[in-house]
Amino acid sequence: MRCYLHTFFLLTLLTFLSLLYVFSQLASTLDGRDELGAGVIPGRSSQDSGHLLRKRPGLVGLRSPREELSRCKSLSVSYWNPYWRLPAEVCGVNCLLESSLSEKPGSISKKHGDEEARTSHVAVVACGPRLEETLTMVKSAVVLSKKPLHFYIFAEDELHNSFRVALKAWPREVQTKFTFTIYPITFPKENANEWKKLFKPCASQRLFLPLILKEVDSLLYVDTDILFLQPVEDIWALLSLFDSSHLAAMAPEHEEPRIGWYNRFARHPYYGKTGVNSGVMLMNMTRLREKYFKNDMTAVALKWEEMLMPLLQKYKLNITWGDQDLLNIIFHHNPESLYVFPCQWNYRPDHCMYGSNCAQAEREGVFILHGNRGVYHNDKQPAFQAVYKTIQKYQFGENLETSLLKPLEAALQSAAHTYCGRASPLFTKRLKESIRSVQQR
Repeated sequence: MRCYLHTFFLLTLLTFLSLLYVFSQLASTLDGRDELGAGVIPGRSSQDSGHLLRKRPGLVGLRSPREELSRCKSLSVSYWNPYWRLPAEVCGVNCLLESSLSEKPGSISKKHGDEEARTSHVAVVACGPRLEETLTMVKSAVVLSKKPLHFYIFAEDELHNSFRVALKAWPREVQTKFTFTIYPITFPKENANEWKKLFKPCASQRLFLPLILKEVDSLLYVDTDILFLQPVEDIWALLSLFDSSHLAAMAPEHEEPRIGWYNRFARHPYYGKTGVNSGVMLMNMTRLREKYFKNDMTAVALKWEEMLMPLLQKYKLNITWGDQDLLNIIFHHNPESLYVFPCQWNYRPDHCMYGSNCAQAEREGVFILHGNRGVYHNDKQPAFQAVYKTIQKYQFGENLETSLLKPLEAALQSAAHTYCGRASPLFTKRLKESIRSVQQR
């Protein structure tokens, strides 16, 4: 009889301890979700929320890659133990799938803290036949940057292994310059198909980056058709120019209103005189998550995650360029929150195909090339195609001047019959300086 009593008391004790653990986990989860809204007053901008917002770029409070990998292996996603820390309506597939496994040799360093403070964080979304284009973008960034980089690659499941194999095949000395994490495409469950098909496949994923990458403070989003002609850390440094109200930065859609799209054809509100282009978008995501946004749907200011779906439902029949149009609508109503950087940070065919109309690029050269409209893969703008193919063919370890700059200058000569070809000295002006800086280092 005494043996049975001992067993009963032991089982009771174990049950009580289990209940304590469950309730402690529940409290931790609820506290984590409450933190985002704590201290913010509806209708006020984030800087008036009663506490200072973080301005330091990068990851805040993130575990080391080794700790993160161990955590991912040991835990699975559930309501009680969410990895993504997403709102309940947003679907994560599982614990980053195998994404954290993509951390390269050499990424875990004794100097992790110092490296983290210097790291630029870049996100890209790749769906469909965008693998090679994305890899060329990453190559342009890695070749010219002098500080560490971390890439957040959001891709369809069938592209994950291809990215991993390609990036791990790069020389080891190149791999020491960057880390990467691969994520599945993630949209709110109720409207996943509608978001995924908006404009181009998966393009609207960028709208949900602040909700998915909750531990990331600041981020540079770029389209797959971006090429860096100077170090990434140079655009990253623009974060230091943000005032207390800025939470994102983009370039104007057009410099010349006579050829502008938004001011001539848009059937919805847009930012400024000619709108903004979202192919290169620098974000302080801490501020973006905490701000209450003015809008034309309700008199009450809404947080980012509360605003996206109602905005799409209201304007989906009036928008042409998908998520970029939604961003224009948002910043039309919140212009104080946007920092506008010059056109040489997002130089597109529109800046030269009708004659040169980016004055800053004429003075200082092109910093970031944006080959929208598929110009890397057709013959409509041979100058843009020449830059893309030259960087794509460049082999790591070869001399940058003789194997990248000289072949590019030769290729651009064949494009001299086009308006953009005549502006080709702008394509190489900043690149020459970047290469010289890398070689001196």
